[in-house]
This record gives sequence, C-alpha cells and structure tokens, in this order.
Amino acid sequence: MKFSRTVQFNAVPEWSSFYISYSSLKKLIQELEAEANNRAVQIQRDSETVSLITRDLCEDFDVIFKRALDEELEKICGFYVEKERELIAQLHSLQQDTYEFSENTAADEGAASSSSGSSITAHHQMSDVESVTTAATPVVSNDKADKLGDDLSLNEFGQEFNEITDMKITLKKRTTSLYVALSELKSYVQLNRMGFGKALKKYTKVLSRDIPDNYVLSVVENAYPFLQSTRDALDEHITTVTGLYALISTHNDLNQAQAELRMHLREYVVWERSSVWREMMGIENRVQGVGLTNQGLLVSSDPIAEALEHKSVFSQPPIRIKTRWGVIQIPKFLLNSTTVILSIIVAVFIVLLTVPIFSEPEPQACLAILIAASMLWATEVIPLFVTSILVPLLIVVFRAVRDDMSYERLSAPDATKYIFASMWTPVIMLLLGGFAIAAALSKYNIAKLIATWVLSNAGTKPRNVLLTTMFVSLFLSMWISNVASPVLCLSIVQPVLRTQEYTSNFPKALILGIALASNIGGMASPIASPQNIIALQNMYPNPSWLTWFFIALPVCIFSILLIWVFMILTLNPAKGAVLTKIQRSEEKFTGTQMFVSGVTLVTIALWCVSHQLEGVFGDMGVLAIIPLVVFFGTGLLTKEDFNNFMWTIIFLAMGGIALGKAVSSSGLLDVIAGGIRTIVSGMGIYGVMVVFGSLILIIATFISHTVAALILLPIVAQVGAAMEDPHPNLLVMGAALLCSAAMGLPTSGFPNVTAICTTDDQGRPYLSVALFITRGVPASVLAFVVIISLGFGLMRIAGL
Repeated sequence: MKFSRTVQFNAVPEWSSFYISYSSLKKLIQELEAEANNRAVQIQRDSETVSLITRDLCEDFDVIFKRALDEELEKICGFYVEKERELIAQLHSLQQDTYEFSENTAADEGAASSSSGSSITAHHQMSDVESVTTAATPVVSNDKADKLGDDLSLNEFGQEFNEITDMKITLKKRTTSLYVALSELKSYVQLNRMGFGKALKKYTKVLSRDIPDNYVLSVVENAYPFLQSTRDALDEHITTVTGLYALISTHNDLNQAQAELRMHLREYVVWERSSVWREMMGIENRVQGVGLTNQGLLVSSDPIAEALEHKSVFSQPPIRIKTRWGVIQIPKFLLNSTTVILSIIVAVFIVLLTVPIFSEPEPQACLAILIAASMLWATEVIPLFVTSILVPLLIVVFRAVRDDMSYERLSAPDATKYIFASMWTPVIMLLLGGFAIAAALSKYNIAKLIATWVLSNAGTKPRNVLLTTMFVSLFLSMWISNVASPVLCLSIVQPVLRTQEYTSNFPKALILGIALASNIGGMASPIASPQNIIALQNMYPNPSWLTWFFIALPVCIFSILLIWVFMILTLNPAKGAVLTKIQRSEEKFTGTQMFVSGVTLVTIALWCVSHQLEGVFGDMGVLAIIPLVVFFGTGLLTKEDFNNFMWTIIFLAMGGIALGKAVSSSGLLDVIAGGIRTIVSGMGIYGVMVVFGSLILIIATFISHTVAALILLPIVAQVGAAMEDPHPNLLVMGAALLCSAAMGLPTSGFPNVTAICTTDDQGRPYLSVALFITRGVPASVLAFVVIISLGFGLMRIAGL
C-alpha cells in the first residue's frame, strides 16, 4: 500500500488535516524534478556555467523542500501540543473523579455494612456492573430489608445502588475513550515520523540530493512530539489510564484491564476503518462538479516560483515592462493563463452583446450568454457549477427573456421571477431522490455486498471474470453513478490485481473494462448520469422508467458484449493471467439492509409505472420524495448525508435549465433550429439522428458529457419538434445515450480518469495513454453503432 493511502487509512478522521501532507510533498518533488529537467535544457553548454547553475538550482530546491517540511512540522507540533494539553486535562479530571468515586463508594459500603451486618461491602467493591447487579439481589431480599434500619432504607439503598452503577458506567466509558485517544495520539506521532522519513527518502532518490544537516536527526527528532521524553510521557499517561480502568472495572487486575482496553481499541479501529471505506466513496462528492479541482483565478501558474518566494500572488512583486513612456508595472496574477482565458471570454461576450446580429435585443443578449457560458463550461476556467450560478444573473441583468404569452421583453423583476420559477422542476426532485437511494446503498454496504457476491461466482477464467466485472460496473453505475462505481469495483478486484505480473494483460483489460462499462452504465437508468436528467428536462412528455429500461438496457448489454469481444481479440487478457477466486463476503443481509433494498425496489417500481399513476402523484419527481422521507425520516440517512449530496450537480442542472429556458423564450432557439433544419432538410429522422449523434459523440469526447448535454440537447429537441415527422423525444434520448458513449480519451469522463490513474504497488500505471485511446475510441464507435441501430429501433417501437 502506498504511504499516502496508509496515512489516509490509519488517520483519525477528525485529525485528518493535521497529519503530514505526504501527497503534497510528493507532488512538490515531482514539480521540482520537472523544473530541474526544464532548466537543464535551457542552460548553456559551458561546463563551468552548467556546474554553477546546477549547484545553485539544487540549493534552491533544498530551500524549497526544507521550507515545505518546516511548515508540515510546525503544523504537527502545534496540533500535538494542543491535543496533549486537552488529553492531560481530561486525565487529571478522570483521576480526581475516579478517586472520589472510590472513596465515596468505600465509605457508603462501610456504613451499609455496619448497619446491616450483611455482606453488602463484598458486593459493592470496584467490580463490573454485571457482578454488582447479580450480587446485590440477595442483599435486598425481603428477609433482610428490615435489618437495614433507619440509616439505610430499602428505597435509599436501591437509589444509591443505581447512582453507583450509573457513575461506574460513566467512568468506564470516559476511561476507555481516553485510552483510545491517547493510543491514537501515539499512532499519530509514529505515522508522522515515518512520513518525514519517507518524504526525505523520495526527495533524495528523485533529485539525488541529501538535504544538509540530516534533517530527520537534527530537526524532526528534536521537535517536541518526537522527543524520547515526550513519547515516554505519553506511554506513562496510557499506563495511568490503564490503572484507573483496573481500579474501576477489574479489581485492580492490570493485565485484565490492559487486555480489555486493547480489545476496545481494536473494535474501535475496525469500525473506524470500515467507515474509512465509506468516506473514500465520498470521492464522488468531491469530484462530482467536474472542474472543482481547477486552479482558481488567483493561484500562481508557477508553483516553483511561488514556493521560492513563499508569498501569495498578491504579495509577489509586479512584472516590470520598460517602454518609451516609462516603466509599466503589471500585477503578476493578471498574467495567469486562467486570467487570460477568462479575459478572452469576457471580450467575446462584450462583442456579441454589442455588435448587431439580430434585430431584437432578447436573442442578441441570449446568444452572448449562451456562447460565454459554453466557453466557460468547455474551458473550465471557473468551476462548472459556478458558471451555472452565473447564468440566471446574466439572464436577468441583460433581460434576455420574454413573456410566454405576449412575447414582450420582461423587466428585471419579472425576469427574476420567471427564470427562478423555471429552475426548480420535478426533474431536480428526481435527482435528489436518486442521490438518496445512492447514499443509502453505499452507506449500508448493499452495493458492495451484491457486487462481491456476483464476482465470487465468476470463476477463474479471465474472460469470464472480465465480463462479469464489466456487468457489475454497469449495474452499479445505474444506481450509485459512474463516479463511485469504478472506485468500488477497483477496490473489490484489488486482490486479483495484486496477484498478477506487471507484464500480464489481464489487469489492463480488467481496469479498462471497468472504466468503459461504467461509462456505458451512465445510459442505463434516468438517474445514472446528469446527461440523462438533462434529457428528461427536454422530453415532453417524460418517458416512464419502464420505457427507459426497455430502450437503454438492451443497448447497454449489447454494447458491453461487443466491447468485451473487442478487448478479448485485441488484448488477450488470458496471457500471463493467474487468477484466484474472489472471496464471497460472509456478511449476511441485516434487517436494515433489507429495508433499504425494499424501499429502493418499491420506488423504482413506482417510477416504472409513473404514467399510470399520474392521476395520483402527478410526476416522477413527486415519487422521488418517498425515499427522501423514508430514509431521512427513519434516521437511516442523516443531516451529514444530506449535506454530502452532489449539490454541484444540482446547480449545474438548474443552470442548464435556466439557460435552456432563456434560449427558448428569447427566440434564439427558433433561429438556431431554423438554420440547422435548413442543413438537414430532406433527411429523415434516422439521418438526422446519425448526423447529430456523430457531432455529439465527437464533442462529448473532448468536453464533459454533462456540458455537451447542456449545450446541445435543447437544440436537438427543437429541431426534432420542427420536423415534418416530429420525434423530438427520440432525438433527445438518442443524443443523451451518445453523450455517455463518448469514452475515447483518458479524460472523457471520471471512470476513464480513475482507470488511467490506477497504479500497482510500486506506483507503476497499469494503462498507458496510447493503450487507452486504441481501445477507447473503437469502444465509442461500437456503442455508437449499437445506439443508432438497436437503440433507434427500440425507440421507434416504444413510440418516441
């Protein structure tokens, strides 16, 4: 396991931001290596100059890396001191409360013993609650109750016994919790100490440099958390807590106390690491709004220079340009490549807004907004969901919408009401219902259990395992999206990957198959991908889930089979493959898992017959409220789960809806659709689908599938509606399916990115870019052929 994953897997979730940022240090090393290579090419060939420049450059790199290490060390030291102070305060409080409890209990037991002459004392010593409860029963029997006298009545004794029991439980919980926290702090020190050693070793290996003065021995080992005296003190605190636990719970038996505390710690770690897997699935929520990882406008484009200066882009000195009129100073952030692209987009927007293209202002303003939004989405200079949020602002400010009845230009207040009313639709509610189902299936491990059970029955033949894995990826992408699906599938097949030789073709075929099948799975259900949601927004009336399944599932199955055959013929996955059977999970379905599965199946069944239920529920979006109410109302999903919904996708869809509404309302859509109708005039519905499908497949290969759908599907719907033989729903659904089929490049969708970034235990990637393209492009073509043949026929049969 890579050390960065070791840190992630062993870190205390609440402390995650305070561990050594090993991934950042490794990235910095890679940047330094790239900078060294770039500068080596540029320097002169004179040997003396080369030697001097190289030496100075390496010294600069040492300064950069040591500064990064110092920042990490300062962060770790600050956190450790604060956490140690907090835990020591808890320890002192626990010691005081434990000793007081011990003394008070002993005094009460003495009083009770002298009054009753019975054996109450023996049953009130510091022992487990269970033994106290058992021993107390005969003491307070009816025969002996009268002997307690006035000093200790039966009721008073029972009340005192309950108070002692409650206090004992509280102290035991506090002691266990403190033991776990101190043990985690000890692990925190060990993990960070290891991290510094790993980072320095990598720096030395990559750049052939030893940081002067032996950084670990001279700096790290002298930092407070790593001092031997500090570690000894931490061990003493753990020993003290063990003694307190023994006093409370094990009759001062230290060995038993230590064994019980270690068992508590082990159970806690097992539970926590199980939660880590679920947290790793949260990658879906962190990368969902494609473009979220882009650098911001004020991030320096030269990380090496920024590290050397150790300043923000605002505080860096401006660039000075000498002219005949004097020296011009330009702020450095204005020359950022992102800022340049944004400036170009703004300039295009202004030109389109001012140069007369249409005789009316509404389509003119709407065209400028459409082009600007499309460029922002395509270049991702700002996150996609931010562009979507910007869309209604531009629509209102530039008054790009008309009244649906009078066709008069709406005022800003009326435009605001108009555009915001259009953004919240039943489709958005359907998306939220899908998120709730996906969250429940992931949180309660249902998806993984089903996937593991299916793969365990795949046998050990490479082609069978490959095909089964691809269908599992397809199925998971239908319900938990094609972002989480490849992550989950890759985690399940890791034992298989680790047993293969690096030269074997089977790992390549398996990883590639998971990625391609996850993309295909984006077609399979209305909630499988954002482009399907956008398609539903442009289809009138919305097809039922049953209709969608009738069309999409055969298309997906045949596409998977063709891609599987293609990979067998071109990759020969059996070559060098030695497979062991994937172990079936022994975990049984719990009542909670059955309940979640039942609610999911009932909701899907209702969606399938939604048209028959329109008189009751009105729309599929209303049915989507059922899983939301049930899962959150029963506490199966919490407020945190709700906050972790893919809200960037929600805003992306809402922005697309707003833009589509403006394009239609302003009259721009009529103009565009009229121009396209002229081009495709004389073509039948099939010819139009092939032309549009080819265009969409190419565009969606290079830009986000969702962005392609946002831009093109409203136009497709309008063209389809204006044909002599109108079939707008057929064209829209075909276009949506083709968006998911665009998977030719390693950057065409998140499943592809996941696949190309997957590495073995030594950090070597399984797939090369060339290997991906030579299989991804033909796979896209095969899916395209299936959609325009089988898919087209099924859509006609379904009446679209």
